[in-house]
Amino acid sequence: MLTPPIIGLIIFGVVSAGAFVGWLIGQRLPTHHTTDETKSLVSLSMAVVGTVSALVLGLLIANANVSFIARNTEVTALSVDIIRLDRMLRLYGPEADPARKMLRRYADRRTLDLFPEHSRDGVRVDNESTYQLLQQVEDLLLALHPADHRHEWLIGQAMMHAANIGNTTWLLTQQSGQGVPRPFLCLVVFWLTLLFASFGLFAPRNLTSALTVTLCAMAIAGAVEMILELEQPFAGLVHLSPLPMRSAIDALSR
Repeated sequence: MLTPPIIGLIIFGVVSAGAFVGWLIGQRLPTHHTTDETKSLVSLSMAVVGTVSALVLGLLIANANVSFIARNTEVTALSVDIIRLDRMLRLYGPEADPARKMLRRYADRRTLDLFPEHSRDGVRVDNESTYQLLQQVEDLLLALHPADHRHEWLIGQAMMHAANIGNTTWLLTQQSGQGVPRPFLCLVVFWLTLLFASFGLFAPRNLTSALTVTLCAMAIAGAVEMILELEQPFAGLVHLSPLPMRSAIDALSR
């Protein structure tokens, strides 16, 4: 599987190759193909491509950032519901201790699923065995027999938070793997390669020009890599903080 850094390097190579091919073609163009009118036409045409590419990249970055923030909010909400469920069970009394212990097991497993200690373990957003622990918590809640209205209210609140945990779990599962369609990403890379080829077509043959085009290609590849990184919020260079879930585990331990 190609990781975002590798894809970024590939895009950098493709875009840079486009500029180099344009530079080679420019050296072999007849004189009547390098007139001011031709240069003006190429510049105007590529300005359209550049504008479209910039708009698309901006929209993709904004969309990826919104998605990243949404996943962060969902993880925080998950930790809050775990803490609130534990508090309701504490208030209920010793009869709810088995459910609390099972909830602690679920919180530990869920944290390891989303934020594994070793990268080789991999992220498991849809771990079925972890979800079964949550179902066992719900079964233990249903087995309780409240003695008065206070205990009935606590059980109702506990079931509500358990349901919220389940909903957030399925929400994270359904949203995993979503991102920019790869054919669309290839189309954007094609636009950028065409744009850089036009840069090389009439660029002066010196070190400054080569360095400028190379740095621009690196910036473009970095932007695409950032989009892909934000689409993988639980892994990669840019990832969500495990602090909310670990704080929830600490709260359950006290």
